[in-house]
Amino acid sequence: MNEFIEWVSQPWPWYVAGPLIGLTVPALLILGNKTFGISSSLRHVCAMCVPAGIPFFTYNWKKEIWNLLFVIGILIGGFVATSYLSNPEIIKISEATQSDLAALGITDYSSLLPVEIFSWQNLFTAKGLVFFVIGGFLVGFGTRYAGGCTSGHAIMGISSLQWPSLVATIFFMIGGFLMTHLLLEPLMKIVGF
Repeated sequence: MNEFIEWVSQPWPWYVAGPLIGLTVPALLILGNKTFGISSSLRHVCAMCVPAGIPFFTYNWKKEIWNLLFVIGILIGGFVATSYLSNPEIIKISEATQSDLAALGITDYSSLLPVEIFSWQNLFTAKGLVFFVIGGFLVGFGTRYAGGCTSGHAIMGISSLQWPSLVATIFFMIGGFLMTHLLLEPLMKIVGF
């Protein structure tokens, strides 16, 4: 059993992890005629909790309970992986990326998320306001405006040959490149990083 846990806790190569993620799409389609996507689960939660009367949330959310169970499974899997199967080694990052991150004040690579950004101390600061509140709003707004999240469009949409998903994924990538190479450094200076 220890050998299995040691094997599972090692970083998996792209040629194993990628096909496993990719096989989720046909499995959902074949087994239950369901489509892969995570952002729709927030709509289902809101439909459960928000009083009726808002047209966007007025639908039979109980038919989509499988999606909520899928997300709960992802959360449980993430907890199990980080609590019991995490690799104790420092995350390996290229020297060029380390120097770029160091210029932004990020030097701690002991966890999956940079502690200098993602910590309880930063939650109620200007940094936290930008990263968590404004960033969260923009992600939510963009997801709704684009008709789905990056995983839904890139994994499900492209694999089912949907032209709008290809266009959305291309623009997700362009937006990421623009943010990384043009906007990140000035934004970090504005919020005091």
